Amino acid sequence: MNVRRLLREPLLHFLLLGLALFLLYGRVAIGDDGGRIVVSQAQVEDLAAQHQKLWGRPPTPAELNGLVETFIRDEILYREGVALGLDQDDAVVKRRVRQKLEVLAEEEIARGAPTDAELSAYLASDPKRFTQPGIVTFEQVLFDSATASAELSRALAAARRGADVATLGRATMLPSRVESMPLDLVARDFGAAFAAQLDQLPLNQWSGPVASTFGVHLVRLSARTPPVLPPLDAVRDVVTREWENARRERALAESYERLREEYDVEIEADLPAVSPGS
Repeated sequence: MNVRRLLREPLLHFLLLGLALFLLYGRVAIGDDGGRIVVSQAQVEDLAAQHQKLWGRPPTPAELNGLVETFIRDEILYREGVALGLDQDDAVVKRRVRQKLEVLAEEEIARGAPTDAELSAYLASDPKRFTQPGIVTFEQVLFDSATASAELSRALAAARRGADVATLGRATMLPSRVESMPLDLVARDFGAAFAAQLDQLPLNQWSGPVASTFGVHLVRLSARTPPVLPPLDAVRDVVTREWENARRERALAESYERLREEYDVEIEADLPAVSPGS
């Protein structure tokens, strides 16, 4: 009874009709050239290599035959989809094709490893990117942001007279002494404004108040190392990576500009004006 009821379902008839049209369209659309699929020895070796990389061993004969059949299946379904126009106006397909074209452009323009002269020039062209931050050692006492200025002044005077700073301020989980911390990490833990003020404080003297994300502090800075641009050998890996990224981006931009000149682009929409420097 269930089978008979299923066979009478209009939805099943619709699906079967659609499948028949799909197959009929494929047979007509492929034509003489589209109906031939050649699986080369190089493609079979590539499938075997992918299996080796994924599973750590070569495929068995049965597995290799299965990989080839899967490859053929994918190729047939891809061709049928293209024949039906399923690749048209598909954002995912466009993105994948664009990515493959970009890889080809990178490989076309990419050269060998950079020379020391090229890396040195790149390092000098943007020193801020590679400069190592200053390092500081300091002690701190935390007060609430609402603490009156008169109370802070009395606490500062007491600290400078040698009073036990543990009796000043309020209890906190923050370390009372920070040893040899780069200023970028100080900014991460205490806030950028706090780190910037540390770079201006006198050494070996209680100063403040210095504002942070936690409140206000009295601070005694005992050591400060200025930022330094390291020699190439100390940051060679980082500079090489950034140089290669810049080369890749430049290659893609140059490739696109060449292709852009070959197209006559007409934009029918009214785009908003863009101010200079935006």
